[in-house]
Amino acid sequence: MEYKTYKPNPQLAKQVKLYWSIEDMVDGFQHERERIFPDGCIELIFNYSDRWRKYDTETEFHIQEPCFIHGQLKTFFELQALGKIGVFSARMHPAGLQPFIDFDVDTFTGNTLTIAQVWGKDGEALEKRMLACSTNEERVAVLEEFLLGKRKEYKIDNAPVEHCVDAMIKSVGNIAVDELADELKISKRQLERRFTAAVGITPKLFARITRFQNMLQLIENKEFKSFTTIAYEGGFYDQAHFIKDFKDFTGLNPKQYFSENLEMVKHFSFDD
Repeated sequence: MEYKTYKPNPQLAKQVKLYWSIEDMVDGFQHERERIFPDGCIELIFNYSDRWRKYDTETEFHIQEPCFIHGQLKTFFELQALGKIGVFSARMHPAGLQPFIDFDVDTFTGNTLTIAQVWGKDGEALEKRMLACSTNEERVAVLEEFLLGKRKEYKIDNAPVEHCVDAMIKSVGNIAVDELADELKISKRQLERRFTAAVGITPKLFARITRFQNMLQLIENKEFKSFTTIAYEGGFYDQAHFIKDFKDFTGLNPKQYFSENLEMVKHFSFDD
């Protein structure tokens, strides 16, 4: 399977984190389920090959639409490719989608909307153009032309929320909303409302996801010795707090997760 990333046009860098693609055109391969964790970002997905199965429960599933936007995640879900793989996506910054749509992002948190549901006939035209592209470079060009047009059309000032997102990421989720509200000279309640509408989740949940993602990065870089040390280094109050968030976002406790990852478990001490 080939995975590639592409940088956005500087004009879109505040909204688009990156573009990515995965491709595997081997036919007849039986793909395993993949577990997707919350990361605070929203994805615009364009599937130009065989469809994917999304599990609603352990045994129940539905077939995903080829082109859609996936709202913010509050917990994990599972996907399974059903044949050849050809997916292109724009990964938006946490508050990155709002400047391109004329409704609140939190209205479809945890759900998906087709491109046509989001942008009507313009969305239908975009979908056709994207699926007709033969390279990712073409897909980037087509999508960026569309996004720049929509941002100009809606003219949404999202700077206050973007400032809050940046501050929370830099502090690894350990900055108070009251402090951010004072900086912006607005009430805490007003800031929470604007943040939730533009990002799709509350500041409190976004802070939790930020800490969780930072913890995953520490683990990926093998910058830890035990559950206890990674809990404190990752910004959690204690080990119990770390384990609760880990289970909420992955569906597994840390011991279950790492026992299935033999390469990682060699580096982890399962202390109490």
